[in-house]
Amino acid sequence: MIDDFFPSDKFYSGTKSTSLPPRDEIEKKYKWELTHIFQSEELWEKDFNWVEQRIDKYKEFEGTLSSSAYNLLECLKFDNETNIKLEKLHLYAMLAKDSDLRVPKYQALNDRINGLVTKVNAADSFIRPELLSIPAEKLQKMIDSLDELKIYQHFFEDLLRAETHTLSKEQEEILALTGEINMIPYDAYSMFTNADIKFSKVKDENGNEIETSHARFYAGMYSKDREYRQRIFKSYLSSYKNYINTFTALFNGNLKTNIFVAKARRYNSAREAALDRNNIPVSVYNNLIDTVNKNLEPLHRWASLKKKLLKVDELHPYDVYVSLFHSKSERKYPYEEAKEIVKEALKILGENYLFSLQEAFDNRWIDVYETQAKRNGAYSSGPTYGVHPYVLLNWADLINDVFTLAHEMGHNMHSYYTGKLQPYLYADYTIFLAEVASTFNESLLLELMIKKSDSKNDKLFLLEKYLNNITSTFYRQTMFAEYEMTVYDKTEKGIALTPDILSEIYKNIYQRYWGTEMVINIEEKYTWARIPHFYYNFYVYQYATGFAASEVLTQKVKNEGKPAVEKYINFLKAGSSDYSLNILKSAGVDMTSPVPVLATTQKMNDLLNEVDRLIGS
Repeated sequence: MIDDFFPSDKFYSGTKSTSLPPRDEIEKKYKWELTHIFQSEELWEKDFNWVEQRIDKYKEFEGTLSSSAYNLLECLKFDNETNIKLEKLHLYAMLAKDSDLRVPKYQALNDRINGLVTKVNAADSFIRPELLSIPAEKLQKMIDSLDELKIYQHFFEDLLRAETHTLSKEQEEILALTGEINMIPYDAYSMFTNADIKFSKVKDENGNEIETSHARFYAGMYSKDREYRQRIFKSYLSSYKNYINTFTALFNGNLKTNIFVAKARRYNSAREAALDRNNIPVSVYNNLIDTVNKNLEPLHRWASLKKKLLKVDELHPYDVYVSLFHSKSERKYPYEEAKEIVKEALKILGENYLFSLQEAFDNRWIDVYETQAKRNGAYSSGPTYGVHPYVLLNWADLINDVFTLAHEMGHNMHSYYTGKLQPYLYADYTIFLAEVASTFNESLLLELMIKKSDSKNDKLFLLEKYLNNITSTFYRQTMFAEYEMTVYDKTEKGIALTPDILSEIYKNIYQRYWGTEMVINIEEKYTWARIPHFYYNFYVYQYATGFAASEVLTQKVKNEGKPAVEKYINFLKAGSSDYSLNILKSAGVDMTSPVPVLATTQKMNDLLNEVDRLIGS
């Protein structure tokens, strides 16, 4: 799963409803088609049993990998075949569960596949340490002696890179057995926040009593009615405050789980362990946070301008997203119209890209509308070899949804091209690369809409959207990354993180990023408890690095034309066939340098200058 972006409220059939529709009221064409993965649950069970029956056969390969190139190849092929099936099983179970989190049958499928993943990981855990026991020179000779093994060259290079953090066969097997246990904090958090948490009712802008929900909270942050924004803000976050001890226990469990695994693998920190999976030096993370902290002035400037244009005595967190400028762009955007807008924005990428995009739209790769107990937010399922990727949305006819569609289809096309054009071994890409394609699409969409705007107000509205993108995807995610770094550092130093400490850390970082113009409501302190990405183990910084990289690539495509487009499409096709930093460098971006980060902060200043010019004219 790639991400959980910015969901918003849903207007079913164009009218606001006080309750969400059941899934069976949604037209079939707006629901994903899971038979593309398995025609029936009986076939899912058949493949589940097929994988289960292969587990014991892994023992036949133990101790044989160094004996011949043929034995090595057969083991790797056996493992690949098993994992291809396993990933399809997992995809089906995840999508079925997320369609309606109340259905016990799908919860059971998900639990069973998680258990099977743990068993397979334990069974194949001997492979890495056994490969690492083969002298590098001998391993290279084995690769050179058999043509079918040559495709594994980068795989083996990456394996050898991680040699110091790979344990003995017995230790690897034990660590693999902890896999299912390690998922408990996130699984419990996800079930609690998506299905069990109780939200109060509030009065909306029209005085109607509605039940607070995740999507309605996000939509409420865009409401013109400030009192309603405040009401739903307090209602939503108060629910997290009410359960803050539970969220603290789950969060601490997650931190300690990741720290345990990092220590077991002899890393200096959980952060180093998380980044090393993609061969990203900790210096890249530090560069992002340090460079952003030295360039907070554009965000402070934006806060000051918001306060001025909103004509409020105090700027509060619930004022961050509401539009400052009136525009026809604030109208409703039906899903069908939004698809056409996105296609027009992306036509610079060529006919083949647009053909693939249309294939996704026409063949039910996307689950569009919010329904009862459906997983909130938005995500792309990511690459699953042999199956097209899927997208989850919670459509609300807002302009924000149009950008979410562009964002998730960026992921979707990245996954599609990688899965189609790379062998299974490299038919995936790192999370470090994942957010590049998504934010790249958003930037092209925004450029199109700004270009087509025919009035000063429209242009201001879209410039504001661009500024909010930088705020939420670049500055906010860096702020989250700094929070994550801070709480891990404290835990690794033996400091107990109580609800008050976790909340105070978040408040202080939030205040520093937004500056003195922001007055923080007590409820905002508990925002850390609602962020699912904090359970993804140093994920969020990649939103910011991805955004910075995509800004550079967008300008290259616009300014350089076909050569830059070809490099970008090659980037989408590259999968994990090389290290992430190298793949980005081939596309034209060096993320080891502060230059892309500085380019993004300068872009925000340039946009603010344009806003100042327009409102002053």
